[in-house]
Amino acid sequence: MAEGQPPISESTGERSLAELSAVFGSLGRALLCLDRHFEIVHASASLDHLTQPGAAAKIINRPIHTVLGDALFGRDGTLRRALEAGERREGWGALLDIAGAKPRLVSISCARLDQPESADCDPRVAYLVVLRPSEENESTGTSAPTLFSGLLARSPSMLKIFQLIGYLEESDATVLVTGESGTGKELVARAIHLHSRRRTRSFVAVNCGAIPEQLLESELFGHVKGAFTGAIRDRQGRFQLAAGGTLFLDEVGDLPQPLQVKLLRVLQERTFERVGESTSRQSDARILAATNADLRRECLEGRFREDLFYRLRVVPIEIPPLRDRREDIEPLARYLLDRVGARYDRSLRLAHDAVRALVAYPWPGNVRELENALEFAVAVCRGQTLHAGDLPAEVTAPDHALVPGVAAESAEGAPQSGEVDPEAAALRSALDRHGWRRDRTAKALGISRTTLWRRMRELRLAR
Repeated sequence: MAEGQPPISESTGERSLAELSAVFGSLGRALLCLDRHFEIVHASASLDHLTQPGAAAKIINRPIHTVLGDALFGRDGTLRRALEAGERREGWGALLDIAGAKPRLVSISCARLDQPESADCDPRVAYLVVLRPSEENESTGTSAPTLFSGLLARSPSMLKIFQLIGYLEESDATVLVTGESGTGKELVARAIHLHSRRRTRSFVAVNCGAIPEQLLESELFGHVKGAFTGAIRDRQGRFQLAAGGTLFLDEVGDLPQPLQVKLLRVLQERTFERVGESTSRQSDARILAATNADLRRECLEGRFREDLFYRLRVVPIEIPPLRDRREDIEPLARYLLDRVGARYDRSLRLAHDAVRALVAYPWPGNVRELENALEFAVAVCRGQTLHAGDLPAEVTAPDHALVPGVAAESAEGAPQSGEVDPEAAALRSALDRHGWRRDRTAKALGISRTTLWRRMRELRLAR
């Protein structure tokens, strides 16, 4: 406080905030004021119009991460780290989640408030956060990314998926999520659950391709004591554990045919039996499924039931591969770099040459491979700025110079004569570097051996 300057009274500070909030409210914005501990000390009344009456009063003195998420405002959150460094961020999309109100997508702009000593403002305020409806992004043309329940994107294709998840909020429809390995199918499934009426109940996941066939039926439906050797007590299955909540069947394309029949019955009649038991039980779990296989082809070739396919595919969501949404690569890389760096207690920046290399690479392992590449780079980087030379060799290899998209394919699935498929070239390069050892290549790409083998078959790669 300047010498001779009278202290600012609490009522004066609150009045100044109310006047400032009224200005933002007239522009259709809601203002949140945070103290240096990132707790909300003021929320404008216009927040009630974004959510529901009483929302502004409800969040006072609460940490900001409880309403806008840990990923942005947690201890290592992207926007919190930026604010602490004195940086400003504009147009970030996020989910506003206030107890008792429907979660809503909003656009966030935030900055540190450097108060002059003569300012008639509440001295507790250290940071400002301005919210506006995310629908305005279309008219403003913002290119800032949106963080949605653990998913980060700015590509139109992914933003449409976010929008679809919002539309499903009041629905219990079965959803089939498809996409290549590493695209984030389980994250999409979890986002669907978190935006459903079942979000306060359990989300139970089971990988149908990772459990031996002879154990999978018991894992899904449970068993009674004595049903088979080793069944020494009754055991609940995943359907019972997910009662009232959501059951996520990952890699559902690997489900054995006898279990496909049993799953079809659950979807049709909402009943099942535990192994060794003849009494039917009611199922109250919502089913979400995911696969990286082409289930239409699996149906045609007799490996997957067509009636089950259509029962699962009530609402289809296809996640595009990373190479088809290159505008997502840079924000994803920066977000993942923050997350990886936090694990090593390091704060790193991406140099322009690293960004160019990341955007040029076709990413056959998608987001999982991107995160693995950044973790490698963090391990070898010795400065505070990550350059292209710190990235794995396959990412910077010249044999995958940027080719927009994947080459067109013929009806049989092979590239047209004279065209180069960048994914096939990158995959062949990775196989060459690892002596065509599928286990080592899959580990380097951050994908499973099964997925690697399937991609090799689809791309017709042989040594």
